[in-house]
Amino acid sequence: MNEQKVWLVTGASKGLGLALVKKLLLQGYQVAATSREASQLQQAVGEHSNFLALAADLSQEESVKTALAQVVARFGQLDVVVNNAGYGLQGSLEEVPLADLQQCVEVNVYGTLCVIRQALPYLRAQRSGHIFNLSSIAGYAAEAGFGAYNIAKYAVVGLSETLAAEVSPFGIRVTVVGPGAFRTNFFSPGSFVYSEGTIADYEPLHALRAKLDAEVDQKQPGDPDKAADVLIRAAESDAPPLYLMLGADAYEKVAQKQARFAQDLSTWKDQALATAIIH
Repeated sequence: MNEQKVWLVTGASKGLGLALVKKLLLQGYQVAATSREASQLQQAVGEHSNFLALAADLSQEESVKTALAQVVARFGQLDVVVNNAGYGLQGSLEEVPLADLQQCVEVNVYGTLCVIRQALPYLRAQRSGHIFNLSSIAGYAAEAGFGAYNIAKYAVVGLSETLAAEVSPFGIRVTVVGPGAFRTNFFSPGSFVYSEGTIADYEPLHALRAKLDAEVDQKQPGDPDKAADVLIRAAESDAPPLYLMLGADAYEKVAQKQARFAQDLSTWKDQALATAIIH
């Protein structure tokens, strides 16, 4: 096997995925990446002898299987898988059409699972590998107006915990990543979808679009190049984390949730323990 690891990054035509691919190539890694259109991805990355651009439908196992076979045929192995593909959906749970919610889960969760399921035969055979699943701070701390996205990203955290327990005996590591707000085009069409609200009681949530456009988009505090550096360091670490939060805002939100959780746990402890059957 080559000493230099072979990476696969999904959803790499923009944002954190693109930043990661460019960093990896600069550092001499062999990199394969997927997007809905290989030509668009190739144009974004540029020409590199150790880069393979792939078009793949992550919802179709045969498409993913073919893509992974191409990676191994080109580079001889597969070492690090980064499940980065996904998109955001804003709207109240009552208003978002069920089909839109299901689509959000399909892309963010089942697309990730599809890649994992097709990558594992290669990683198990070599008894090594590292899978990064990109969740979000939205997968740890939910906010009003982003319920569908919260559902999807919470699921990514749960599946990553299960996966880590299942594949640890094979020498495969798993890290679930929770980025905060990074200065990418996340809120642009194709990466983020706004549901049309119709219920007057949710007017404050309907106004979120203008707020995000005016106060958040392209003003995010996180640097995607620095996030890419952290992912590379985690992949090269002898003791990589299962949970990797990125950004001061992510840490703050997790700390707030932990404090609330601890408070509720303590306040309701006696009531919770009183549910035991007494013999």
